[in-house]
Amino acid sequence: MSTPAERPLRVVVADDQATVREGLVLMLGLLPDIDIVASASDGREALDRVAEHHPDAILLDLHMPVLDGTETTRRLTAEHPEVAVVVLTTYADDTSVLETLRAGARAYLTKDADRLHIARTLHSAVAGLSVLDPKVHATLLAATAHPGPPARPDAAERELPHGLTRREAEILTLMARGMTNAEIAGTLFLSGNTVKTHINRIFTKTASRDRVAAIRYARDHGLD
Repeated sequence: MSTPAERPLRVVVADDQATVREGLVLMLGLLPDIDIVASASDGREALDRVAEHHPDAILLDLHMPVLDGTETTRRLTAEHPEVAVVVLTTYADDTSVLETLRAGARAYLTKDADRLHIARTLHSAVAGLSVLDPKVHATLLAATAHPGPPARPDAAERELPHGLTRREAEILTLMARGMTNAEIAGTLFLSGNTVKTHINRIFTKTASRDRVAAIRYARDHGLD
């Protein structure tokens, strides 16, 4: 029987964007040490494909429908702890990184990584090593050096509604206090693009069509 070192790694690719998913399958499938056994377009499907194929690793996008990457990682870690979770995403903000690593991801890469870097990271993760993209590492150092203020003094003790993260609650609170995106970015030591990304997620999770509706939601749920 072949050992993991003698055979290609068996990998599932999960990404909701068809062009990205198919590109990764094709690109990585050309490497002799990688065997793409399945692909998935959302978190639920990713769980199903892992249960069906029992891969060595899963290459997982962070922001997907049905189940996002963080919740998918959490469930994979609980149900399939032998499968190495490698996150490959556009987002490198501190909340996304920390939540996903805490959920059990072994590696975190941004989508500008080339296929050889991705392949090496997959092998390292399967071997039990943690790998962080340099941008991600820098983000974690910055978050440690400049922690943002909590949304409210008791925010850490409260369960947040509709799947909001702590960072999203912070930003929603600052929105409700009348801050602009630029002011929020300066207060939380985030980039403007990162703040916009969080606000878009807030709109989705709270079913808010615009900023006014999101602020109304914040006040209705005691997040102002």
